[in-house]
Amino acid sequence: MDCRVVVEAAIPVYDVTTPDEAIRIAISKTGEMLNPDLSYVEISMGSRTSPAGEELPPAFIAADEALVALELEMTVFNVEQQEHATRIARKEIGQRLENVPLKVLSVEQIEDDGDSKSETDADTSTQEASDTDEEVEDESDDDLIPEFDDLVEDG
Repeated sequence: MDCRVVVEAAIPVYDVTTPDEAIRIAISKTGEMLNPDLSYVEISMGSRTSPAGEELPPAFIAADEALVALELEMTVFNVEQQEHATRIARKEIGQRLENVPLKVLSVEQIEDDGDSKSETDADTSTQEASDTDEEVEDESDDDLIPEFDDLVEDG
């Protein structure tokens, strides 16, 4: 089973004056910490809400320092359970983002589209192989060893 895990990270940023500046710096800083080892982790702005349900910007600024909420999304392959995917994602991301709090937001099982494609491909391949075999059989009947003539005619 493959799972898509979304983890929220609280990234501290220093010497900023606007939320947009803090977000840009946080994304850049996080990308540097994750790359090149985890270049497949997608980084996006997180979302925050007030206790009343009001939408807030992902960066909180106080005294020219900011705490930015980012969402880090990664796909974990070949796991038995969603809990296993969660542990793997937290470990992989957490190793590179030292002293950054992480919270798992969601774990979603990915539908395995590869099976339906591989079955279709297998059917197509089988059909192509049988077509090719017939062509070879037609062309090479004269080249068969006499002992195998009976086997070909029976098949």
